[in-house]
Amino acid sequence: MLRRGRRECSFRQARAAAAALLPGRVRRRPAASVRVAAREAGTGTGDRSGRRRRGPRTGRRRVARQAPDQMRARPPPRCDPSCEMRGHGSQKSDRTVAARSAVPDVLEPGLDVVFCGINPGRVSAAAGAHFANPRNDFWRLLHDADFTPRLMESSEQLELPRFGLGLTNAAYRTTPGSGDLRRADFAGSAERLQLVARELRPRIIAFVGKEAYRGAFGERPSLGLQERRLADSRLFVLPSTSPANAAVPYPERLRWFEALADLSRASGS
Repeated sequence: MLRRGRRECSFRQARAAAAALLPGRVRRRPAASVRVAAREAGTGTGDRSGRRRRGPRTGRRRVARQAPDQMRARPPPRCDPSCEMRGHGSQKSDRTVAARSAVPDVLEPGLDVVFCGINPGRVSAAAGAHFANPRNDFWRLLHDADFTPRLMESSEQLELPRFGLGLTNAAYRTTPGSGDLRRADFAGSAERLQLVARELRPRIIAFVGKEAYRGAFGERPSLGLQERRLADSRLFVLPSTSPANAAVPYPERLRWFEALADLSRASGS
């Protein structure tokens, strides 16, 4: 009997020592009676049913949906008065800015010569007058070629129709120089000049600078009288009077203005 007790004790000690050497011992769940007692006491025992549930998240803020009749309608997009709408079939933008010139045209029916510049420069736009840059030779050439009886200022441009003369531009957008223009700036220029020729019937439309003619018609001209006509109006190309064209001497530019004056007088006789 004593031996049997010693063997059982040795067996328990050996099993306890072996269990201590195991690296990861599996934890057993408590007995059912222990779990029931723990639930009644309100303490956790490892049973999932005894875990405390987490409350709803409060980090996000829920926004209640509004009924369609409660939604505020967005105001329509604002349109600048200088804009016009295109048709829905256009592949380009639905809005395009209508052309506006800072320098008004000086036109009347039955003029002898309508001078067509390239576009308004900054000085002309600020003054609201054609060829207003004091370094521009236009007004001086006009007088020296006997188009006007005296040297006129750009501020006197509205008096030109008294001498059978008018003013317009091939492009209306103001830029520091003609080199800043884009092809789109001349869109509709040929049609507009065609309308001037048909409705106002000037004898000659004179382009002040090759770029004015090229911008309107898309082809590089030579100086002087052109083969092209607009209605009954003849077309003439002059050298640019801009200070940027200072490489062309003044006497040469005057020669072309005088040739235009001779053509104008011959057309009027």
